[in-house]
Amino acid sequence: MATVELRNIRKTYSDEEIIKGVSLTIHDREFVVFVGPSGCGKSTLLRMIAGLEDISAGDLLIDGVRVNDMGPAERGLAMVFQSYALYPHMNVYRNMEFSLRLAGMPEAERRHRIADVARILQLEPYLDHKPGQLSGGQRQRVAIGRAIVRNPKVFLFDEPLSNLDAALRGQMRVELATLHRRLGATTIYVTHDQVEAMTMADRIVVLRKGVVEQIGSPLELYHRPRNLFVAQFIGSPPMNILPAHVVSATDRETTVTTGPLTVTVPTSGRMLEAGSSVTLGIRPEHIGLNAAGASHGLVEIAERLGAATLLHVRLSDGKQLVVQTSGNNTDMPDTPVSIAPDPAHCHLFDADGLALDQVSAHPLPVGH
Repeated sequence: MATVELRNIRKTYSDEEIIKGVSLTIHDREFVVFVGPSGCGKSTLLRMIAGLEDISAGDLLIDGVRVNDMGPAERGLAMVFQSYALYPHMNVYRNMEFSLRLAGMPEAERRHRIADVARILQLEPYLDHKPGQLSGGQRQRVAIGRAIVRNPKVFLFDEPLSNLDAALRGQMRVELATLHRRLGATTIYVTHDQVEAMTMADRIVVLRKGVVEQIGSPLELYHRPRNLFVAQFIGSPPMNILPAHVVSATDRETTVTTGPLTVTVPTSGRMLEAGSSVTLGIRPEHIGLNAAGASHGLVEIAERLGAATLLHVRLSDGKQLVVQTSGNNTDMPDTPVSIAPDPAHCHLFDADGLALDQVSAHPLPVGH
């Protein structure tokens, strides 16, 4: 497979800079996901790697070779689009064969490659079917198969699952992750769905307005977000965000208050002055319900998901937060509850939205 290196890549349309100096190395056999809200530049960045968009400034290297001026066909990449882009008048076999025929590959080798890929993707019963006879998931497999038969250096995926229903998206996530492990392929995947990013990626690149906010493993971004944007974007349900003020601080901990809650968070490094405005972040699973404590709020809505229950709680000062409890929870709307955040799992962000260094209760796996 291949390594892909982006060196201060920029993209400008007229007078507007869309990609603002992205630098990144994607290692051989790595599965990297570009994620971010609509308009953040993730698809533009992928198209620049593919050669479908010109690079305004910076260098793109594949296996150490600068490819800025090479056309898409010369870069040794294969791209899978959101829209499948299959030829409707050709059957599955012909769709996968088309690029191989254009490349002048002998027929026997074409047959062998297509048979192998069809077996891997469980498409053998459908080789004589046309795209209109297939389900959405099967059509996406054909689009992936058409990329695999070319034996590219790098696979590029541009939101390939967004046209599928929820059940199919879940199934295809598993299939794509399994396929990546089997092929050992260098893969760059674009999505706006952070669940896809968390479940498939070796590393995630979080983008906002053409700038990289953070790069790291899924667990690193989840447990150690660099700033408020990453903290809010990564996680489902999302992190609870509460405005707060510093009560006191040492080089080992910071005590903050927000309405009825006062929390002492283990921190290290810089200290904030008492009275400073901060943001307290707490993930729903890190808030307990303390029956013996003073009542802090009322349950407004209870979402019962089977294995877990999400309680939407309005605090006594009017702020709202989500608490994740066990599936056996029976609290009903208007039930008074006492909130007990776990200080070891709380996050603090300064007035600029930057995270304070925390003494994490979650040691990351070796290598991260």
